[in-house]
Amino acid sequence: MHIILLKLGENKSAAPQFMEAHNAWIAKGIDDGAFQCVGSLDVGGGFILAHGEESSGVLRRVKEDPFVENNVVTVEIHEIDVKRTTPELAHLANGRTAVSQR
Repeated sequence: MHIILLKLGENKSAAPQFMEAHNAWIAKGIDDGAFQCVGSLDVGGGFILAHGEESSGVLRRVKEDPFVENNVVTVEIHEIDVKRTTPELAHLANGRTAVSQR
């Protein structure tokens, strides 16, 4: 699993110009099953929870984001080795058994 942080970059003022294409890129990632969750960061920018692709595939996909291509955002990608999940998120556990933390 990967956590992708999209932080506002030097060309952030151009975000409206690329928003439609960025949203289409997100929709494709969701439709492909690669993106499990997408949202906004409280400090500006966004995050994506990606699952099911190797790091090289995630990086290739992220480089296709119009926001990345046009320096609207900078990117941080963190690979996560999931150890425990709730039963609802068991598919993220890399083959491990889901464990509820209550």
